[in-house]
Amino acid sequence: MSLETRRQRLQEIEQLREMGIEPYPYRFDRSHTTEDIRRAFDQKLEAGQILESARVSTAGRVIALRKHGKSTFFVLQDFHGTIQGYIRKKEVGEEAFQRFDKFISIGDHIGIKGFPFKSKTGELTIFTLEFEILSKSLRTLPEKWHGLKDKEIIYRQRYLDLIANRESLERFVIRSKAVKFIRDFLNARGFLEVETPVLHHVTGGANARPFVTHLNALDIDMYLRIAPELHLKRLIVGGLEKVYELGKNFRNEGISYKHNPEFTAVEVYQAYADYSDMMELTEELISEMMKSIVGRWKITYQETELDFTRPWKRVSMREYIKEHLGVDILEDSDEELLQVVESHGVELQIKERGHIIEKLWDLVEDSIVHPTFVTDYPVEISPLAKRHRDDPRLTERFELIIFGREIANAFSELNDPVDQLERFKRQARLRAVGDEEAQMMDEDFVRALEYGMPPTGGLGIGIDRLVMFLTDASSVRDVILFPLVRPRGREETDEEA
Repeated sequence: MSLETRRQRLQEIEQLREMGIEPYPYRFDRSHTTEDIRRAFDQKLEAGQILESARVSTAGRVIALRKHGKSTFFVLQDFHGTIQGYIRKKEVGEEAFQRFDKFISIGDHIGIKGFPFKSKTGELTIFTLEFEILSKSLRTLPEKWHGLKDKEIIYRQRYLDLIANRESLERFVIRSKAVKFIRDFLNARGFLEVETPVLHHVTGGANARPFVTHLNALDIDMYLRIAPELHLKRLIVGGLEKVYELGKNFRNEGISYKHNPEFTAVEVYQAYADYSDMMELTEELISEMMKSIVGRWKITYQETELDFTRPWKRVSMREYIKEHLGVDILEDSDEELLQVVESHGVELQIKERGHIIEKLWDLVEDSIVHPTFVTDYPVEISPLAKRHRDDPRLTERFELIIFGREIANAFSELNDPVDQLERFKRQARLRAVGDEEAQMMDEDFVRALEYGMPPTGGLGIGIDRLVMFLTDASSVRDVILFPLVRPRGREETDEEA
């Protein structure tokens, strides 16, 4: 940012106020957005035609100025798009034209009133008869026509990204549509949206390291939730048979193209259902979302075609690992499984069977491209899922994998309180030997199960990763408005920009 530019604009603000003009007024009466203007007049007018009988007032940010002596062309940008404006000294008078010429800069918000016409080149334009400064910008914008490309600035100053990059703004419009679609889809099927605590006494619902905070009122440490699962299942116990929650979860883990410590997910629970029902629900929700928002079931993501046409492929974790790595996660010994992991250059700190199996899966997950349900996970890595009805070594669990990424996770929920207590005890033993991602003992949840939870199907879907496919985003940080970045001071940020 040019300090001289900032000083100059501060002086302009003082001059405006001395003239009795407030550069930050309270409101402006806008009759048309840029979209309204185009819809109303673009087809009605031909090149060179004027419609002086129509009157419009619109507002936006000035993103371009072209001065031609006694007249000026400018471009306004609002949420919907852009519109060209034109102001001429002859119509507005000497004083108003000089005020526009001297005080209006790129980056300012202004309101204009006038009538539509089309220039000789066919550009729909507003002939400005009146204008008003609505917000005086003190800082220069990024070079508009080349766009804002520096990812570090984009993530730190998303407001600049949204101003300069229309495709970025559209990406977040699509995200909003996706969230609305999910809510509408579930509401239409009788699910009740609920809210559960973000502050937890103990963490649960996923294997992840939590964020710790301190509650001064009770002088106790608490945790930001890693998942709402255990509270939502308490509601099933209480008689709310179909519930969902769409909100933030927090996991104190790494930052990457597919991980952000603060992320958005939807979790869905349905009484008297199992993981097969959740599979059908997941397939229908995501495929219909693709059709509704993108307009088709086949999309191109990062130059790869993905086919969301139903039905989707289903494969067991055991068979997939055996096919690709040649080991059997149910029959082979810990030593045999560990040998395969280490042969791929992976070192494990905790050489426990569940961790070994998870690392084996990590080695093959990336090979899955099209939407695929990976089913029937071993009990060791599924502490909240019901044992498989045909093989007690497995659980009735699936993950939806697309382009090598986990998008959804679902269970036939474990509702046997005795089995659940034993699973929690095993997790506690893992925490005792240093596994900070193991789940904590939640005695109140076990108590809730002891009152009786009906057979239940549960599902969690990661919204951020799903939106990546809808918008062809290469990084999860591109679909989160304010992704986590290392803090920097104001001067350092200005220097970077």
